[in-house]
Amino acid sequence: MKLVSYREWERDAWRAGLLHEGKVKDIAHACPGAPSTVLGLLEEWANWLPVLQAAYEAQDGWDLEQVELGSPLPRPASFRDFYAFEAHVMTARAKRGLPMVPEWYHFPVFYFSNAAAFTGTQANIRRPKATEWLDYELEIACVIGKAGVNISVERAEEHIAGYCILNDWSARDIQREEVKVGLGPAKGKDFATSMGPWLVTPDELADVSMTGEKGSRFDLEMVARINGREYSKGNFKDIHYTFAEMIARASEDCYLYPGDVIGSGTVGTGCILELGTEQYAWLAPGDVVELEVERLGVLRNTICE
Repeated sequence: MKLVSYREWERDAWRAGLLHEGKVKDIAHACPGAPSTVLGLLEEWANWLPVLQAAYEAQDGWDLEQVELGSPLPRPASFRDFYAFEAHVMTARAKRGLPMVPEWYHFPVFYFSNAAAFTGTQANIRRPKATEWLDYELEIACVIGKAGVNISVERAEEHIAGYCILNDWSARDIQREEVKVGLGPAKGKDFATSMGPWLVTPDELADVSMTGEKGSRFDLEMVARINGREYSKGNFKDIHYTFAEMIARASEDCYLYPGDVIGSGTVGTGCILELGTEQYAWLAPGDVVELEVERLGVLRNTICE
């Protein structure tokens, strides 16, 4: 099942919809009494999930081309972004002349970013005035659908409502300076995060799931293209820490709530910082950035001044 946040006109409020075979069905109309937003649905997820599944395949609704899609959660409850792909961490550190940190292998680490700066597919991303080194980051996010604290790895996937593509945009020159102080990234990430184009429920990925003692990995190819040229290619199954491990870490002595977003961190080769500016220029106004993940769709944004 695919959930979207959509609107017909630019100033309309974002509404929750079900996407099926190119049609967007308004959930509040299809399911009387249902919340009108995706966040509202997540807050009552266990109650509404079977109702949504029953309504999912109905064919009436808006054509996808007739509506604007936002981030499935236009303003998440919170956003934690992890650092879970070993290849990305190793290469990014090597570019700065740094070895791997042994502690990285002890537990998954994350930082908080700006939950008020989320945007969806097709949106323009304004390049920060202070940066010349604008970068994309090819990631997957999971969205929490069930509250909990001190969640075990074994039970963590029960708390996942679905998965999305995530682009954790980075102003690398700003980031480089602020992390020297020992904090951050902060302003280097503060301006935008793209998520979408829709939220895919876990049942749609069951046949590509690779389940182990520490949770599931998924055999999903991940690709980034700039102006139609392929830059990055990886696979989600190569992640070192599973979302189950990330959720367990994030929930230690701290409640997670419906609508919280957890990012995977960047897949190996998944940003210009890794690839090197000798062959790949930093992003510039007019560039079209497409992130594609099997089963999850294509997240497309254009850079503007």
